Amino acid sequence: MSTPRTRRTSQEARRLILDSAAELLAEGGVAAVQVRAVAARVGMTDAGVTHHFGNRDTLLTELLRHGGRRLRDALEQVLARWLEHAPDLRELVASLERLYRDGYGELAVALHAAGWRDSGSGMLDPVVDALHRLRPPGSALPDTRHAVAALHQAMATEALYGSAFRRSAGLTGAAADDSAAHIEWWAVHLQHTLGLPEPSPTR
Repeated sequence: MSTPRTRRTSQEARRLILDSAAELLAEGGVAAVQVRAVAARVGMTDAGVTHHFGNRDTLLTELLRHGGRRLRDALEQVLARWLEHAPDLRELVASLERLYRDGYGELAVALHAAGWRDSGSGMLDPVVDALHRLRPPGSALPDTRHAVAALHQAMATEALYGSAFRRSAGLTGAAADDSAAHIEWWAVHLQHTLGLPEPSPTR
């Protein structure tokens, strides 16, 4: 006797597909995100996945947007804690780096190289606003935006190129591979650049 199929709404199915694709992305990079592999993990047919996303290219594009939503959610949590306690720039920098290390940095680079462009803008506006409110009165808002954009760019490529970029600047051995030290560097220099409160010492 066959096991009855679980009936899901279209929204539930899409969420499960994207969550499973995100797991595969974190485990094996962009190459691991194949329709058949996603279908097997979700427990549906290949046709079921393509019914919701059309083809692999569309799935990858939606997966990147899914990552953007995850990033926004993570940053909202960070910003909420900032409102309750002293700002912790390390937490902000590390939250960006963690998301992209899960494969979204590689996905963003791969899709961009293939010609995809995101028409959305202002995803990090809440971060810009929160940081700018902490700056001294009269500080230039464009400077805050440039600083956040530079931070975002650096963290998006850290997992892919961080060690190689540090070697190209003369850092060798453990220093080149030390992502945590790079995150610390960014937190300290973001604080100095924007004139923000001194971050608490690392424990």
